[in-house]
Amino acid sequence: MTAPVAMNPTDRLSGLRRAKRVLAFVAPLLALAVVWLGMFAFAPGFGAWDNQRLILTQAAIVAAAAIGATIVIIAGGIDLSVGSAVALVTMFIALLLNRGAGPLVAVLGGIAAGGVVGLLIGGLVVGWVLPRLPLSPFIVTLALWGALRGVAKGIGGNQPIYVSESAGESNMGWLPWLMNGSDSGLLHEIVPAVWLVAACGLAVTLVLNRTILGRRAFAIGGNEHAARICGVPVPATKFMLYGLAGLCTGLAGVLQFSFVPQGDPTAAQGLELKVIAAVVIGGASLSGGAGSVLGTLAGILIMTIVDNGCTKLRLDNWVQEIVTGGIILIAVAVDRLRLRAQRAGTS
Repeated sequence: MTAPVAMNPTDRLSGLRRAKRVLAFVAPLLALAVVWLGMFAFAPGFGAWDNQRLILTQAAIVAAAAIGATIVIIAGGIDLSVGSAVALVTMFIALLLNRGAGPLVAVLGGIAAGGVVGLLIGGLVVGWVLPRLPLSPFIVTLALWGALRGVAKGIGGNQPIYVSESAGESNMGWLPWLMNGSDSGLLHEIVPAVWLVAACGLAVTLVLNRTILGRRAFAIGGNEHAARICGVPVPATKFMLYGLAGLCTGLAGVLQFSFVPQGDPTAAQGLELKVIAAVVIGGASLSGGAGSVLGTLAGILIMTIVDNGCTKLRLDNWVQEIVTGGIILIAVAVDRLRLRAQRAGTS
């Protein structure tokens, strides 16, 4: 009779880490399932297909911006200027259309404008815009939160930019279709914006999990000093990550314009709070080093389902806000407990 083989402590630790990663991946999906089933059971009309399609449509704009925020938060950063950047993108698209640009040029220009904003943030954070003066992401994006919206207001003379019938309206083409869909077929069932956001999410997931840039993002967020010692080019990586996140913000601006086809300097107010909340609810750590696009999308759907279900239950808006705040508080508390457990495990 052979004696049982004792498990190697290293193997046990590796198994625990693997189990924690699986739990972090599955937990947001389980929470989404619980919230959806709860609303399905108690909210009249919640389970109707038209209502499910509405939930997906309502989540699309926030989802596009939150995918970009996931990249930044994984790398240990934050972006408080998302809503202002979206407003600026809508103004830029309206300006392009009024000057005779076609819808494709306007879309690409809007996405590029978001990317430029992202690169500006990255350059300020790493100290390239102001030489040898790196700044906190919180301070940089808080400053741009006001500055970008000011630029958006300045472009339109403190007024929205309406697409004129003479120039822009004829060039708008398929832009409104992105958020409204067509009258028949599969794209009528689920609006094109949802498929576009899904494609964006898949692309960013591949970048984070299958490329050197993604691995460096997790390394910087986990321990920037250690990443630097290991040879990771931290400034260049952060610069590229903020630029990539900016492209996602640009996409959110395109969808916002498709939903309300005008340049609006007051659009997307409070979007940054929804975006950060969705990323945290989805399991990302505000300390960096953890997070996933799938978790973020689950977080957005949880928030949208709660809002929609509360409306179906005829609850006042203040009740919805309290419930959402409670969910965010629980998510942050779970994140703190997870970090405490990790530190205890490594000590």
